[in-house]
Amino acid sequence: MTDRRFNPAAADAKWQAAWEEAGCFVADSASEKPKSYVLEMFPYPSGRIHIGHVRNYTMGDVLARYKKMRGHEVLHPMGWDAFGMPAENAAMEKGVHPGGWTHDNIAHMKAQLKRIGFALDWTREFATCDASYYGHEQALFIALYEAGLVYRKQAEVNWDPVDMTVLANEQVIDGKGWRSGAEVEKRKLNQWFLKITDFAEELLDGLDSLDGWPDKVKLMQANWIGKSKGLQFAFDLSDGDKVEVYSTRPDTIFGASFVAVAADHPIASRVAEGDDAAQAFIEKCKAGGTTAAALETAEKLGFDTKLTARHPFTGEALPVYIANFVLMDYGTGAVMGVPGHDQRDFEFATKYDLPIPRVVAPNADDADKPFAGEAEPGEGVIVNSQFLDGLDVEAAKREVIARIEAAGAGEGKTVWRLRDWGVSRQRYWGTPIPFIHCDTCGVVPVPEEQLPVELPEDVEFDTPGNPLDRHPTWKHVDCPGCGGKAVRETDTLDTFVNSSWYFLRFASQPADKPFDRDEVAKWLPVEQYIGGIEHAILHLLYARFWTRALERIGMLDFAEPFASLFTQGMVTHETYQAGDGSWLSPGEVKKDGADYMRIEDGSPVTVGRVVKMSKSKKNVIDPDAIITQYGADAVRWFMLSDSPPERDLPWSEAGIEGCSRFVHRLWRLTTQRDAAASGEDLDLARKTHRTIAAVAEDIEALSFNKAVARIYELTGAVEKAQPSASREEAIETLLLLASPMMPHLAEEAWAEAGGEGLIANAAWPAVDPALLVEDEVTIAVQVKGKLRDTLTAAKGSSKEELEALALASDKVQRSLDGAAIRKVIVVPDRLVNIVT
Repeated sequence: MTDRRFNPAAADAKWQAAWEEAGCFVADSASEKPKSYVLEMFPYPSGRIHIGHVRNYTMGDVLARYKKMRGHEVLHPMGWDAFGMPAENAAMEKGVHPGGWTHDNIAHMKAQLKRIGFALDWTREFATCDASYYGHEQALFIALYEAGLVYRKQAEVNWDPVDMTVLANEQVIDGKGWRSGAEVEKRKLNQWFLKITDFAEELLDGLDSLDGWPDKVKLMQANWIGKSKGLQFAFDLSDGDKVEVYSTRPDTIFGASFVAVAADHPIASRVAEGDDAAQAFIEKCKAGGTTAAALETAEKLGFDTKLTARHPFTGEALPVYIANFVLMDYGTGAVMGVPGHDQRDFEFATKYDLPIPRVVAPNADDADKPFAGEAEPGEGVIVNSQFLDGLDVEAAKREVIARIEAAGAGEGKTVWRLRDWGVSRQRYWGTPIPFIHCDTCGVVPVPEEQLPVELPEDVEFDTPGNPLDRHPTWKHVDCPGCGGKAVRETDTLDTFVNSSWYFLRFASQPADKPFDRDEVAKWLPVEQYIGGIEHAILHLLYARFWTRALERIGMLDFAEPFASLFTQGMVTHETYQAGDGSWLSPGEVKKDGADYMRIEDGSPVTVGRVVKMSKSKKNVIDPDAIITQYGADAVRWFMLSDSPPERDLPWSEAGIEGCSRFVHRLWRLTTQRDAAASGEDLDLARKTHRTIAAVAEDIEALSFNKAVARIYELTGAVEKAQPSASREEAIETLLLLASPMMPHLAEEAWAEAGGEGLIANAAWPAVDPALLVEDEVTIAVQVKGKLRDTLTAAKGSSKEELEALALASDKVQRSLDGAAIRKVIVVPDRLVNIVT
């Protein structure tokens, strides 16, 4: 028993040092214990950990500590996704080297993570910018090349004119670069590609096996892969040529009123040869959006080629347009425009005053129903379509495909939205692509003994573009094939390649190869992966592809990298703006009654919506300051409290203060106790053991807020209980249950009470099954269907016993008021209903 106050700052430092000295969280691959691999998406070393990181890593940390207490050998590693444009931008803006800037940030962020007391295996730490990491990545890239899964070709690409690099389609958001925000342009460049399309079918089918993934993430991936079945056929053109189109809705063929081709379609190029206006329109298209997502929101524009296409069934001449919403890399680069039943086509036809026929209706009586300002893409029956009238959509599709195939004009076909992954980036701070260009031998891989191909240190960033391309010596090498003069590939790999296999390197880190297959098999697939839903397509799809590709070439024995995936919600905060519209940080603002003002000059402040924390809006909370004030455990407890972990968590000063009070409350309860207490408190014992079982279930389900609520309940029950052996057991149980969430407090109180060893190494408390059995139930008593009383009865009481108890109730008797009872309905263990 002690009167000493809990000192979070001292306890945090003390126990973090003790865990490190004892090697508590170093994973042992040779252990005979069942293995658990818990992984949060590793951070980019931007300079500071933000509160969103803290929430993400706290969730994983609680699970990792819990698994360790349940007797598992736990791998819970940390590293750094360290390549990328921000470091290169910093080099240009601040005149520093990207490597120095990155490693300084890593040192600072690592210190921040350690302050929070995460149970991480730091012996496995690496940064993707370490040559010891990316050299193995180069070896993997060459292995995929030799297996035919990597190729190089000239292709039209998304070019970011600010970052001066190529972007994958997934990295173009609303027609803009995902990092720079610049309008993306189209260019033709020689690029390296990974054949992700070879895996489209199995990536799609594999989603069915991912029972531990959120449905919304699986749906997002399925939509991105985009398997669709339809009809590919050719229209005869008025100039004697043909144009092939692909449609997923051949049932609507009688609703076609135009044909549109992409700006880079051969027909568009041919038209532009003698038409300056057509050429100008094509250039305008190339400067606009480049992805399907961007084109959905852009104004639909077209150029009339003066060509017409002959409808295969009606013989009608349909106008042919060059259109900005048609993509060359989807289908054939040409579409059959059906404005009544496709919104893009509807907008286009409305703009250019083209017919909008109805060929699908809810029923045959609605064949002439007008459109209400938008297309109707849904199901129904076919109308106004000759031989198709009256058929449903699927039957009509089959009929059209059969007739087109019989006429030799086309065929039913499956197409995919997914495109091969262009991984070339025209920048310095990335993994050098390990190939050499020789005039005699062509493109040849760098020999294994010459890996890693390391980035040169002596580069300059005073000129836009890739410093590797203009380096005076680095790129000049001898060809490994003929020994003649050659040059290195100066493009570097997309940084998403770095994060597509890092989870394998965490599990196995031999010096002479990327990983050991047998060692990796001990830990993988990752049991629980945690990260933001914003990575649903980019990172998660690429990681699935790399795992399947490495399995195909015999380097792995499994196809899916992550058995379970959890996407946590954001940490949010209200925003503040000064009178001039500039954003203010929470530290620059104070509240005076109902008003907010700027601390600096007392000027009024406008309070905005509660939104995701972001540097641009300055509504970020610095974890260091909060930890200094309240301690690591209060911060951890707040991250787990109140909001379900999949939902956003609003940050509040009152919330963190409340969590801090509970830390000190738990300290007082667990250290100020009567060691001589004896006797049993059966109700408290039941509460204790039911809480143990429930908290375990909650943690395993990642329902941390529910686990927190149960610990609050048990704490309250212990505080009200009289001294007894049951109360002492409950207090020790509280410490064990709270230790994954508040590990510093738990260690300090454990030591104060004379607990053996570190609580970080202690076992999860055992449950007495007999105390989980509910031996009493609450019975609702109704008179004529209205609740009049509730009673406690022994579980399994007979109908006669429950009826007698109900009739003995004063409340029931007052409600009856002498009325004759016609019958009594008894539902065992639940209800007695008295009917008068």
